[in-house]
Amino acid sequence: MFVDSHCHLSFPELQARLPDIRRDMAAARVDRALCICTTLEEFDSVHALATGHDNFWATVGVHPDNEGVQEPSVDDLVQRAARPRVVAIGETGLDYYRLNGRTVADMAWQRERFRVHIRAARATGLPLVVHTREASVDTLALLAEEGEGAVRGVFHCFTETQEVATAALAMGFHISFSGILTFRNAQALRDVARLVPLERCLIETDSPYLAPAPYRGRTNSPAYVPYVAAQLAELKGLDVAEIARATTRNFERLFAIPPQTKAKADEVFS
Repeated sequence: MFVDSHCHLSFPELQARLPDIRRDMAAARVDRALCICTTLEEFDSVHALATGHDNFWATVGVHPDNEGVQEPSVDDLVQRAARPRVVAIGETGLDYYRLNGRTVADMAWQRERFRVHIRAARATGLPLVVHTREASVDTLALLAEEGEGAVRGVFHCFTETQEVATAALAMGFHISFSGILTFRNAQALRDVARLVPLERCLIETDSPYLAPAPYRGRTNSPAYVPYVAAQLAELKGLDVAEIARATTRNFERLFAIPPQTKAKADEVFS
């Protein structure tokens, strides 16, 4: 019924508990998840999750915060994106939150990395999973410059303003909401979520981070994505089942993933 469009099941604190996580997902009616890659070194583990389980898919990318890792080329990304069950490029983008004494000008390496991912998305035709934190102006500018209207995707774990959401939507991107939507101090984000068209919304956990209320502060899990759906349903005045159906349709359309029958959903957790 529900889909977690962004989680990190290859991270040690989750991978070690995968059978329990899959059991909890089944109980919560979370029947599919997109496993996100954050380094090239991590890709094989992420891809193994997707190829080893019928209800998982994978991305390929290098997170903007990661330093001291293999720097990707367009060819690196394109070659890995051609493997089975890889459905997107990313997680990629810009993050100016932790400059560690540097200036925005010093982050040219991060902007170049983002350009490489955008070019790979154009080359493959796959959607782009975008991370942006305190860098929305440059994020939008690079997408406009490099994407040339030919790149689609999602702004994941959205925490930006309505103006940024409007600009992303105008570029053809989806907006994904995480457990932050349930946080007591996130009223501004709830105001944005209320205005994003349902046909462009996704839901996610960003596990193991950002567990929604009432689990805030604990290790997050894809099984908790229904709490995000419930908050979005309340904001839009809809039944949670309609949020589940709509965000699932959006997930399938964006990532070119076939609809899943109930029989198949039951089978993959057996």
